[in-house]
Amino acid sequence: QVQLVESGGGLVQAGGSLRLSCAASGRTFSRSAMGWFRQAPGKEREFVAAISWTGGSTYYTDSVKGRFTISRDNAKNTVYLQMNSLKPEDTAVYYCAADEYAAIVHRTPSGYDYWGQGTQVTVSS
Repeated sequence: QVQLVESGGGLVQAGGSLRLSCAASGRTFSRSAMGWFRQAPGKEREFVAAISWTGGSTYYTDSVKGRFTISRDNAKNTVYLQMNSLKPEDTAVYYCAADEYAAIVHRTPSGYDYWGQGTQVTVSS
């Protein structure tokens, strides 16, 4: 069982930055691919970024490439999402997710086993 707790969301002006953190419990974090997803009101949950269990491979949706960076610290059981140059369209609830013993890194919600409760990110124009 893995429990995930996100933090770091908030209200920021367009062009600003936020860093989201996701702290994981359990002994399988270092063998789990991790992903960040987001869901805006009235929209489906969408992929934002993912990272392999080693941290050697990262993946991003096109709309955040060059602005967001995903990273992980396996010693701290934590994954991060650094978000720069934020835009109003980035406003959503952001969720982290874990895929234990992942052989590949998934970009769809169905590929993940565990989810956090979400943290709200609001970008004002």
